Parts: sequence; structure tokens; C-alpha cells
Amino acid sequence: MSWLSPFSRRLYLRIWLAVVGGVLVFAFAVGFAWRWAAEQAEQAQQQQPPTREIIITDGQGRTLVDGMGVRQRGDPGESIRYRIETGDGAIYEMHLSPRTPHTPRIRPDERGPASWFRPPLGFLWMLTLVGLAVTVGVFPIIRRLLQRLEQLQKSVQRFGEGDLSVRAPEQGQDEVADLARQFNASAARIQTLVQSHKSLLANASHELRSPLARIRMGLELLQGGQAAPAGRAEIERSVTELDELVEEILLASRLDAGAADIGAMEPVELLGLAAEECARVDAELLLPAGADAPLELPGNPRLLRRALRNLLENARRYSQGAITLHIGRTGGWAELQVCDHGPGVPPEQRERIFEPFYRLPGASERAGGVGLGLALVRTIAQRHDGSVHCTSRPDGAPGACFVLRLPLQA
Repeated sequence: MSWLSPFSRRLYLRIWLAVVGGVLVFAFAVGFAWRWAAEQAEQAQQQQPPTREIIITDGQGRTLVDGMGVRQRGDPGESIRYRIETGDGAIYEMHLSPRTPHTPRIRPDERGPASWFRPPLGFLWMLTLVGLAVTVGVFPIIRRLLQRLEQLQKSVQRFGEGDLSVRAPEQGQDEVADLARQFNASAARIQTLVQSHKSLLANASHELRSPLARIRMGLELLQGGQAAPAGRAEIERSVTELDELVEEILLASRLDAGAADIGAMEPVELLGLAAEECARVDAELLLPAGADAPLELPGNPRLLRRALRNLLENARRYSQGAITLHIGRTGGWAELQVCDHGPGVPPEQRERIFEPFYRLPGASERAGGVGLGLALVRTIAQRHDGSVHCTSRPDGAPGACFVLRLPLQA
């Protein structure tokens, strides 16, 4: 029901409702018990009028009347009348004026279960009994509401101790459930980052061995005086590869961690940036007919340049022919399409090539590349709320096309 929705989404409302409900049950129970006690006392008085022996003497101590007196019923506040019958059958009546408000009312002749309910002792034990029953009844409700907080506390404690796979149970729609969902999302993000950094460190260590081994071999050749030009060229190529590897590892690590100091977002003129990068790798820039106006979008110019450069250098590394860069506008998106004439990418591998340090089978022996270029392109695209994917060439020729889509508005 819609009117119960606030109670299902707010834990404090349910706790408040449980307490208020317990107090109301307690009040009704006490009132019912008190009323029942009063009715029992009244019925006992009506069923068995109190009798007592009454003796009236004169000033000299002589007995004038000796008999059993029965109190006559009357309205509260009126005078009290006793009907006295002596042993010889004589009948007398005794009238007593109404007692004052401060006169204590003592009825020692009344006996039976109803006397236990009279104040003050009757009210106290009845209050204790009902309060105990309400407390026992309300405790499971409060316990069940707060049990999920204890489960969340244990999950946070285990996560803090190093168990990054722990997750809190997500039950309900209230604040505790929302907190559990936020904790699980944060824990999943932290676990992904830690695993990513571990994988990055392991793969980087593996990739660093190849250029270091080539440098060591080049140094040995130089020291031996054999093939000095070849050794010097090998060292220079290995140092360049190390420099690129370290730079890309640092950039990938900062992007994965969401670093805020990678540069501010500003308007970027995409056509000028694409023309500069095409000139570096001798690629052909293709524009749609009538594309005279500048194509601007909000972004980080350094990161966008790095993404476009990685795509073009990747195409140049594997292409056996011309490289083309086609820039167009599709709705509110800028679309950059880099196509090459290389061996192409099998359909089942077109997503995996964007994983850090992943290469196609046999590609690790080719010169250049450390396996981070395409992973950086995807990370930069996602940082700009864009996307990148790999397809076949539209003309059906051998090769691959990488399509980078970026929003024209933030």
C-alpha cells in the first residue's frame, strides 16, 4: 500500500512505530486490567455484603447492644447505615455520618482475588507484569530491525581487515539497505582498482624484462667491441620503448584512480588536432563534404591527443598500406574512424584487445607496442563520456577500423 511506503523506506519511522505501538498496547492493557479489578471488587461487594459484630456499651461499660451488623447499600458520599440483629431477635439500626476526604478507608473484612488489584500494591505488580509482557513483545521487532546494521558492521570490519570480496546483504528499501548498496558499490570499485593495479604491476614487470634484456645485450656487444652500431641502435630502441612503457603505465594508473590533476576540460578544436597527428604518421585525413566549420567539443586536449595518437600509431604499426582518418558528425556526437590495411582483428578478439597488456596471438614478436595503447584509448573515451570499438573495414578490404565517439556537449 502506498501509505506504508514511508515506513518501509525509513528505519527510524519503523522503530518509532514499534515503540509507540508498544506504549499503546501497554496503556490499553493496564486500563483493561484496572477496569477488570474494579469490576471484580464491586461484584464481590454485591454478592457478599460485609458483616461484622457490633457491641454498643454505655459509660459504665454495660452492654446495651450486642449483635451482627450488616451494612446497608447506599450511594457514595451518603451516611453509612448498619442493621444490627441481636441474639434474642431484636433489630437495631446504626447511622454513621459520611467520612471526610482525609479519613483513610480501611476494609479489613474484604478478602478474595480482587483485593490484590487495589492500589497501591495491586497497581504496581500489575504495571510490572504488563510492562514485562510489552517489553518481551517489542524486543524481537527492534532486534530484527537492527540486525541488518550488525551484519553491515561485520561486513565493513571484514573489508577493513583485507577481505575485499566481502559484500553486505541488500534487504529492503530503507536507509540501511541504501547504505549496504553504496558500500557494495564502493567495495566492488576498490576491489577492481586493486586487482587492476596488481595486474598492471605484474604485466609491467613482465614487459620491462624484454627491453632491459636487449639493453644488457647491447652493452655486452659494445664492451666486446663487436657490432657497435647495431648494439647502439638496439639500446636506443629499448630505451625509447622503456620510456613509452613507463609513460603509459603512469597515465593508465592515474586514469584508473580518477586523478583530478590530469588537466582541465576546455573547448578542443578536433579538426586541427587530427590534422597535426595525421601529419606525424603520414595518414590521410578525410572530411565529409561541406565540413568547413570547426568541430569543437569539451575535453582535455592532452588526453584527446594521446587517444588519437595511439589509434594512428597502432594502425601504422600493423598496416601494410595507407591509413585514413575520417571525421564526421552524427547527431550530438563527433565520430573519428581510423582504418588500416593490416591483418584485421577477429570478431571474438575485438573486445579483448582493449584490455591492458593484451595482444593478439603472434603480435608480441612484432616491433613496438607494449599492449597499453588501446586500453588507454578506451579509458580516455570513457573519461569524456564517449566510447571506442573495433569493426571491419566498410569496403570489405583486409584491415580494421577503430571508431572513437565523443559527445559534442558536456
